Amino acid sequence: MKFMRLRVLLVSALLTSIVFCTFWLPVTQVPNSSSISGPDERVFFGVTFGGKTVDEAKLLVDKVKGYVNLLVVDSWDICARPDGNELTEICQYAVDAGMYVIVYFDFIFYNLSRSIGNVYNDTSWEAYGITPWHLPWLKDARENWDSTFLGVYLYDEPGGNQIETGYWGGNNVTRSGAPIRTFENVSDYSDAANRYVASLARSRSLQLLTNASMTDALDDRMPLFTSDFALYWFDYLAGYDVVFVELGWNNSRTQQIALCRGAANVQGKQWGAILTWTYTQPPYLTSSAELLQDMFTAYHAGAKYVVVFDYYPYPSSSVYGTLTEAHFSAMKQFWSYVHTYPQTAYKKASGETAFVLPKDSGWGMRRTQYVKEDKIWGLWPEDEKVKVIGENMNTLIEKYGLKLDIIYDDPTFDYAAKYIDVHFWNGTTVSG
Repeated sequence: MKFMRLRVLLVSALLTSIVFCTFWLPVTQVPNSSSISGPDERVFFGVTFGGKTVDEAKLLVDKVKGYVNLLVVDSWDICARPDGNELTEICQYAVDAGMYVIVYFDFIFYNLSRSIGNVYNDTSWEAYGITPWHLPWLKDARENWDSTFLGVYLYDEPGGNQIETGYWGGNNVTRSGAPIRTFENVSDYSDAANRYVASLARSRSLQLLTNASMTDALDDRMPLFTSDFALYWFDYLAGYDVVFVELGWNNSRTQQIALCRGAANVQGKQWGAILTWTYTQPPYLTSSAELLQDMFTAYHAGAKYVVVFDYYPYPSSSVYGTLTEAHFSAMKQFWSYVHTYPQTAYKKASGETAFVLPKDSGWGMRRTQYVKEDKIWGLWPEDEKVKVIGENMNTLIEKYGLKLDIIYDDPTFDYAAKYIDVHFWNGTTVSG
């Protein structure tokens, strides 16, 4: 999301000044997960919290706890404090209210005494009054909150950042100011794809959450979430378990869902949708009617997660961030609909037909009145295949709607066995 991209810059500043928060998770009782009721427990309906205080978080939880079962905590203001007890208090409050929790991190603190090098010119965090609290906290979160703690939202929009900046991290320099050379002298699309997947998968933070053999890493793999608007296929290849497709701005809902769901279906992963901004200024979010329609669209397309992005502009005229009473009313309507028409009992749209993109062709695919040209891997201008891909894709979207998945030609996966009809980017069709 655009706001989260702004936060990446803030994070870099925080890392430079070493202003981080530390906290320890107290031992508390976990409410019985049966308190989170509903006919279809596979669907998580949530809201993000990006405010500044515990009181704001509690107000939001109290407001939505009757019709939302997931809180995504993504507040850097909370995490920037020297004592992180406030973040713990927020998570516990949400769990006590019968909600599941996901926590956003852009960087996993770890024991730097062995690898700090010249970046901070020291051998430990002690000089900065900081302890590498993330990993111990996550271990305790699992123990204390059990299945109500769903996992970590790590990084934000890696694919989108790649398309827009040429590097998945969003910035092209390290914290010490040196240029990032990950894509230097890249030879072709496959080379770019391999570098993207490898560099994201091997990033220290991701490895600490998924690779138990690494020093200081978690003993058990942590489920990983992110949101994106491009390159979903490669996000999953890099190790994400769930990607939230962003529904907002002026993108094509059907196209973006087809890209994200197709990648998840073929690779055996989960997917969801996050409803984000339509405007870069107040009111930021779309109308309540359009927000509700996006919820329905994602739900009928089979999303396991439906999340509303709630940003707290400063100063904010509302204690609930950008969400209004009309938005809350729409959320209540959606929750009632989920309980009345669970995905398990009523037919949902599923990918029956596939549109296959060229192998490793990381085109952003956002040709609109706002984006006249979208780079390939953020490195090359659109090539001669773009026009053909766009025309054939739009024809199929018009014909099949939410029954279309968009995937990549990849011999690693037997996608032909998953679909009734397979249409290749150049017009070739294979029927099952």
